[in-house]
Amino acid sequence: MPRSRLLHFFRYRLAEYSLRAFVALFPHVPPRLAEGFVEFSARATFFLLARYRRRMEATLLTVAGAEISDARARRELVRRAWRNFGRSVYETAAAMFVSREKLRSLVRIEGEEHLRQALAKQRGVIALSAHLGNFTMIGPRLAAEGYRFSALVKQPRDERFARLSDSYRLRVGVKTISAKPRRRSVHEILSALRRNEIVLVISDEFKGAGVEVEFLGQAAQAPRGPVTLALRTGAPIVPMFLTRDKQDRLTLTICPEVELVHTGDRKSAVAANLARIATVLEAAVRRYPDQWSWLGFRENGAGRSGPSSEDGAAALPPRTGSPP
Repeated sequence: MPRSRLLHFFRYRLAEYSLRAFVALFPHVPPRLAEGFVEFSARATFFLLARYRRRMEATLLTVAGAEISDARARRELVRRAWRNFGRSVYETAAAMFVSREKLRSLVRIEGEEHLRQALAKQRGVIALSAHLGNFTMIGPRLAAEGYRFSALVKQPRDERFARLSDSYRLRVGVKTISAKPRRRSVHEILSALRRNEIVLVISDEFKGAGVEVEFLGQAAQAPRGPVTLALRTGAPIVPMFLTRDKQDRLTLTICPEVELVHTGDRKSAVAANLARIATVLEAAVRRYPDQWSWLGFRENGAGRSGPSSEDGAAALPPRTGSPP
């Protein structure tokens, strides 16, 4: 076996058994001790994982760099984002071991009427979100409410680790749709939408091939998938974001359906609607910069003026005690 494949194998086996051990031990650890360990781990990894910390800092400064000139304040923003991500891992693990009633009490829902109205059209719902707040809890929370829910996931290269992750999602009521192979992915999404189910798509991965939009003042490549599917099936696109306030209370905010532009030309319709989606995502990210954990954003055309976030902000209910 080549050295690279061997390293790949051992890296995923280490991740697999660490995850298995974490999940197995989790219910036996007192909550206060577990939370203390999460806080300690967040502080330790903040210093140890400097490469990822710098990537997060570069990403967050595209959101709040102009407003935060003090180096100490910038570092504190990154520290909060790092801590919030670690906290989200803990909360997602805890979701596997609590009752539906307990999960409902842990995560409040605002705007559920928008989801009900969209589902009433009987075309399924494309749930649009970002790597914001505790986005991995969107599915478990809606599943606890009785909704049928799938998540489109970019799977790890190791099939064994991918199957383990899928099994854990299923324990909290979330079915996995693998993003690859693409043909099979599209078939599974269409089948779920025909059954009037919810399919979650995380849409702030602005890289690779796509349609150019303005996002956070930069030119970015937006994936066509959500808009193409919506135009093809008539499925409503409903933005939703699960964020925390200063007391770590979680709220799932479900926004009104995105009103899509319909033109005679499919290509121009896709571009126009992707611009609308980018505006909605930007508004959410700007509102909660210390809860955005996407590390893959790359500068591209920095310095260009970005889109106004007013339209996206209008789709979001007023903040409820969330951090500035």
